[in-house]
Amino acid sequence: MRSLVLLFYLFLGLTIAVVQGQFVPSPDPLFTPDPVTEPSTEEPTTPERDPNELPLGEECNEELCKLPDCRCSTTDIPGGLLPRNTPQFVTITFDDAINVRNIETYRSILYGRKNSNGCPSGATFFVSHEYTDYVLVNELYNHGYEIALNSISHRTPPDYWATANYDVIKEEIADQRIQIAHFANISTESVKGVRLPFLQLAGNASFQVMADYGLEYDSSWPTSAYRDPGLWPYTLDYASTQDCTMPPCPTASIPKPWVQPLVSWTDLQGLPCVMADSCHFTPDLEDEEAWYKFIVGNFERHYFSNRAPFGFHIHEWYLSSNPAVQAAFVRFMNLISNLPDAFVVNSSEVLEWVKNPVPVDVYRAKPCRQWSPRICFSRDCGPLAGEHNEMIYWFNVCNVCPRVYPWTGNPLGR
Repeated sequence: MRSLVLLFYLFLGLTIAVVQGQFVPSPDPLFTPDPVTEPSTEEPTTPERDPNELPLGEECNEELCKLPDCRCSTTDIPGGLLPRNTPQFVTITFDDAINVRNIETYRSILYGRKNSNGCPSGATFFVSHEYTDYVLVNELYNHGYEIALNSISHRTPPDYWATANYDVIKEEIADQRIQIAHFANISTESVKGVRLPFLQLAGNASFQVMADYGLEYDSSWPTSAYRDPGLWPYTLDYASTQDCTMPPCPTASIPKPWVQPLVSWTDLQGLPCVMADSCHFTPDLEDEEAWYKFIVGNFERHYFSNRAPFGFHIHEWYLSSNPAVQAAFVRFMNLISNLPDAFVVNSSEVLEWVKNPVPVDVYRAKPCRQWSPRICFSRDCGPLAGEHNEMIYWFNVCNVCPRVYPWTGNPLGR
């Protein structure tokens, strides 16, 4: 019976793309592999490379470092645009597992939103593997939100990440890309971003893995020194000038990956904080108006300066536990949707613009982003033994159930 259903969908050519929330025909295949067969996706192999032979990054040469492939670390607006002609991008990001405990929040605050140009608003989810429901990851992907990587294990303590070498990062991050694409049945190529757990950098290792495995950008590196004006995204072809708040920071010349700096907010006492839920001196958690002014005040530091992308980085639990903060966030989103020169976008969309910067009026006239939703044949998997511990797991997938609970070293649970 299942094979007849599959043939029926294929006969109808059910592949679809979404434009401004509307379904239109698309020639792309709907899903691969066939969820009732053994997955054809192969795990990546580690390239032969000595991490100790990386060249040290040199001072950036602006004559040689040119868009779209190279950009110096600077607060200068890409393309030499004036602030008033520059789109103000806003990135909303969430970390950790996606499951039934947080999906209702995401549905209520994000779904159906549009920017003033009529295009869907974005959000980026940096997903960790343990306790993730991949059917819900597929749902978020099908609504046009960006899925990115936050590691398979999300291990503690943070020192694990500070000392992680190339092989560890490969197993935690590069293998997770294969894992999340397989179990959520989403496009591997759409998974472009990395955020290391606890925002703990691993020196050159993570960027070297990103370069070798085709991952486009890192969103782990906070900056406190470049808040006003804010630091724009840049590459690591040359040495970074960004302050190193969570060492070890990269020192080598590593072309290809981009750094999306996490420009810190400023709390009520003038102290920097990267995640909104990490700010120490905040308004009363029950004071919606004060929180709204707090968020807008941090946004305006970007909007009335060089318009570096404004990040609202937070964990879902903080919003669901504090209704007044969540209400203030919704009000802020409503404000942005009514500004003609501000846009809530997926993180990867910021890089698309940086590589080819155009004035805000040209950007407003561009077609909305397109994506191809993927069918999910939901499977409830479990009980599954965890080979890395003595726990028993259950989780939902959009593909065949694994033999054991997937983990580092065995990302597909074979």
